[in-house]
Amino acid sequence: MAIDVISLEEMYIDACRRHGVSPNSGFLHSLYQAQVKKSRCELCSIEILLDQLNDMDFHPLLEVCYKIGESEIEAVDVRNDSSCALAGENALALMQAIKERLRVVDLQDVSFGKDFLRELSQRGLPCQVLNLRSSHFRKLNMVGEFKSLHALNLDHSTSLTSFREECFSCMPKLIYLSMCETKIANLWTTIAALSKLPSLVELRFQNWLCCNDAGSSGLSDGNGKTNFHQSNSETHSDASSFDLEELLDLTSSTEEAIRNLLPLSINHDFSGTNEESSDDSEMDFSFHLQEHGYIDPSSNQPTGWNGRINLQREVSSATLLNRSEEDSHVEDSHVEDVLLKYTSEHASPICFEKHYREYMIASLQQLKVLDNLPIRNMDRERANITFSQHFEYLPYKRKHKESVVNILQKREIKASHNRLQTPKQRPSVCSGKSQYFYTRSLCAAKMGSSAWPFLHPLSISGSTGDESRRFRPRQFEYHPSDSSLMVFGTLDGEVVVVNHEDEKIVSYIPSLGAMNSVLGLCWLKKYPSKLIAGSDNGSLKLYDIRLVPKTVVGMHSGFGSVTFDEFDQLTSVHVNSTDELFLASGYSKNVALYDINSGRRLQVFTEMHREHINVVKFSNHSPSIFATSSFDQDIKLWDLRQNPIRPCYTASSSKGNVMVCFSPDDHYLLASAVDNEVKQLLAVDGRLHLNFEIPATGSSQNYTRSYYMNGRDYIISGSCDEHVVRVCCAQTGRRLRDISLEGKGSGSSMFVQSLRGDPFRDFNLSILAAYTRPSSKSEIVKVNLLASSNSSKEHYPSEISCPCKSMGG
Repeated sequence: MAIDVISLEEMYIDACRRHGVSPNSGFLHSLYQAQVKKSRCELCSIEILLDQLNDMDFHPLLEVCYKIGESEIEAVDVRNDSSCALAGENALALMQAIKERLRVVDLQDVSFGKDFLRELSQRGLPCQVLNLRSSHFRKLNMVGEFKSLHALNLDHSTSLTSFREECFSCMPKLIYLSMCETKIANLWTTIAALSKLPSLVELRFQNWLCCNDAGSSGLSDGNGKTNFHQSNSETHSDASSFDLEELLDLTSSTEEAIRNLLPLSINHDFSGTNEESSDDSEMDFSFHLQEHGYIDPSSNQPTGWNGRINLQREVSSATLLNRSEEDSHVEDSHVEDVLLKYTSEHASPICFEKHYREYMIASLQQLKVLDNLPIRNMDRERANITFSQHFEYLPYKRKHKESVVNILQKREIKASHNRLQTPKQRPSVCSGKSQYFYTRSLCAAKMGSSAWPFLHPLSISGSTGDESRRFRPRQFEYHPSDSSLMVFGTLDGEVVVVNHEDEKIVSYIPSLGAMNSVLGLCWLKKYPSKLIAGSDNGSLKLYDIRLVPKTVVGMHSGFGSVTFDEFDQLTSVHVNSTDELFLASGYSKNVALYDINSGRRLQVFTEMHREHINVVKFSNHSPSIFATSSFDQDIKLWDLRQNPIRPCYTASSSKGNVMVCFSPDDHYLLASAVDNEVKQLLAVDGRLHLNFEIPATGSSQNYTRSYYMNGRDYIISGSCDEHVVRVCCAQTGRRLRDISLEGKGSGSSMFVQSLRGDPFRDFNLSILAAYTRPSSKSEIVKVNLLASSNSSKEHYPSEISCPCKSMGG
């Protein structure tokens, strides 16, 4: 027989007597209210207010909480609104003890701290609704058991930027998730995390509000409590609804809790659907969105799941959604006109990603409502088309995820079959799936296995004469023929050659006052031990790393170096394909040509552009062809054989050009202008081949750099005002992946100073990353898109900063 409420109260008082503490008046009052509800045949529930508890109350309460499962109490809600004297571990123990009767948990983790949040995330909770507003977590890692959780609200968690790889792995019943006003921005890792939620029906990263309702004060009674049960028959008289309980198989208690406590109630109607109308398409529902809104921005209270704050009215969906099936042919332009009647509030950064809504809808097939707006069949069809036009699901146009083992088995079977064939039976031309095909398939399989790439900051060790020395990289280049080598120049004028695989210094060349920031670096191809280095004070030197010692003691002897005539305010150097000549450009309209063998400056080409030339690049195969990019908005191709007076052609951008480079086969030019204007031109005549349509930020200081990766298959692009590197297909322009950089502290902000694709490893690259803090340092971060972030202990780039964002490539 169930323990009645009066007996439970007596147990509590007795426990308090045994522990020598006074009964908590708030808990006694909650038990009294439960008794009243029971007498009225209402749901017998209690509310535990953590604000009213301290650690002395813990042990008696814990005893009673263990007995609640055997009592008449049907539901327990736990809440805290302000600072709490109860220790975090005690609060968590109370909630765990309540077990399956725990219904709603409404917390601000500022009351308990990081340790409490970590324990909660790791251990889980048996509650059905969790409202958690936190300023502590940056990467969400809710891996504990939340097997009863139906609704999760993380609104206004303003430090939340992303998810750990295993997040949401144990929430099989979660149907509602809200993350408004967070810092979540990456589409790919977000979808990978959300894909672990098989029951997810409604998702919010923002509130769509009707423009007429944006300033409304909300629906509240005289006591300041929101009335969620107010009739909506006048506002939405034509809107149909479906039963939440029918869809989710919830108990009446859980359904009531979600209806009363969620910011947005989901009401759907299955009854009006003709099940025989289609065999192969989703049923198209009309949705009714109830009233809901947001907390006053000046308030410190959490989002109102508990019905105790004034709310603004949510978007009325009747205008958008009460259309019959014969209206399903509405043009996209009309839909956009309708959307103009609504405004977004409390949007997370992910909402401003181009094609955000279409990407989410196409990727989460079970989703019914996104940002308060229901998803119709026509919305999903349009989203699938947009996704196929602008995104790559997997590399090299692979449509489906496949395991690495399966691909290797297929390759082995094909190889075995070929070995059994006689020479006459073997086709003269390779037919079917070639080795090239399997290599690409393996890349797609590895990338498809995880959306979280492996990021590893380069940690350099070796003797430089100062063991405590920490480098501040400003420019770097992979070696053209040795896959293990990389050179970087520093803000202090040093040139450092490293083995980036074992992170050891190979050669170290100190500045000793001869150089300032190293902005130009270029290896020679035929003489792989030599490189050209140029600094912003005009210094130009050729080094032979075979003659440079690893350890520097005393004054630098100058072994292995050749000094060239200076080029003032240098920003870029590049060597031609035969290692005979190199070019230098900088903060001028001129380009200087040098002879490597003689060490002489041969010529200075003047007035090549109307403004300064930031980057100059020789082609990879023609020793006399080179391109220049200038902030005068022009890209120009030149031929030394024509004694460059006029360019072969000029191609223009709408903004100043930061850099240009040739594709490895010289078929294309990749031009990067300020604020993500990235275009691929035909090298033969400068015609536009592809516009990558990367969204602009609106910043005139957002200097963008782009390079090729995997030969000419993909491009990588990053900008100095953004923390993301975008990977796009070089043939279609479709986005494959975004790589997000995150700083170590919540107040730190990273940006992309420069980047390069690894010439020897597919889908590997390195990023010169920097913080905006002036006292910190820059760092080279290696990225492997084919390896998971869980493949090794995760590293975070240290706090870094770089001036001169626009200079060099």
